[in-house]
Amino acid sequence: MRLAYDPSHYRDNTNLKDTIETVARLGYEYVELSPRKDFIWFYEYPKVDRQLIKDLKRYCSDAGVKISSVLPVQQWSSPNEEARQAAVRNWKRCIEITSDLGVDLMNSEFAGDKSRPLESEAAFVKSMEELLPIFEREGIKLNLQSHPNDFIELNIEAIRMIRALDKDWIKLVYSVAHAFYYDDGIGDVEKHLEEAGDLLAHVLIADTFNHRAAFGLRYIINPPDANVTIHQHLNPGEGEVNFEALYRKLREMKFDGIVTNSVFTYPDKPEWSNEVTLKSIKEGLNI
Repeated sequence: MRLAYDPSHYRDNTNLKDTIETVARLGYEYVELSPRKDFIWFYEYPKVDRQLIKDLKRYCSDAGVKISSVLPVQQWSSPNEEARQAAVRNWKRCIEITSDLGVDLMNSEFAGDKSRPLESEAAFVKSMEELLPIFEREGIKLNLQSHPNDFIELNIEAIRMIRALDKDWIKLVYSVAHAFYYDDGIGDVEKHLEEAGDLLAHVLIADTFNHRAAFGLRYIINPPDANVTIHQHLNPGEGEVNFEALYRKLREMKFDGIVTNSVFTYPDKPEWSNEVTLKSIKEGLNI
C-alpha cells in the first residue's frame, strides 16, 4: 500500500519546492500532484516547461518523496465540442509532462455536464478514443473517479463506464468525501467497495456530511430548485461517513493500492489536520 498526501492545503501560498519538502516533513513518502496554479491548474493548459520538470524531479529526490500520481481536471466530457477539443489538447500535454517526470499513473474525474448525461458520455468516449493510444504509448495508467456534478455521480455508473473502456490499466478512484453522492444519499461505503471489487485502485480519505439529511433541508438553498451540489473534505470523524466500516472493508479486501489524505478544509491549520487524518488512516488500516 502507498500512503500519499494531496497538498491542496498548500497550493495557494507555498511554492513547489517548499510543498514537496512539507510533504516529506508531514510523514509521507508519496505525493499526489493535485491541481495548482504553478503546475497544472483546473481546465487550463499546463504552465510547465522542461526546467520546471527538471526542478520538480530534483525537489522530490532531495526530499525523498515519490510522485504517486499526477491529477489533471479537464472538461474532456464537455458537450461543447470546442471545450472538449481544448481539454484533449491539455490532456495530451499533461500526459507528456507525467511521462517526462517518470511517473506511470494519472488520476482524474469524469467531468461533463450532469444535466446532459448522454451528450457528455458521447464526448467522454470520443476523447478517450483520442487519448487511449497516447496513454498506452507512454505506459501510463489511469484511475478515474465520479464526482459531484459530473455527468457520472454514482459509484456503480463509474464502474460500468470503466468496464466499458475495457482496459486493464484503467481503474477506479474511490473518494470517501463523495460517498453520499455515490448512491443518492445513503452513503453505504461497504457496498461501494464491494461494487468496485478488482477495479478499486485508489482511495481518497476525507469526511463529509450527508447533504440529503434533515428531509433534504440539511443545506437550505434559495431558490429551492437551484442546480447546485455541496460536499466537504473534512478530517475523518468530523462528518457522517462510517469510517469504521470503511477501514474494516478495506482490511477485509486486503487493499494494496494508493490511499491519499484528501482533506483540504483547513489551510489555516494544515499540520493539525494532517495529524488527525494520518492517525485515523494508520490506525484504521493497521499501517
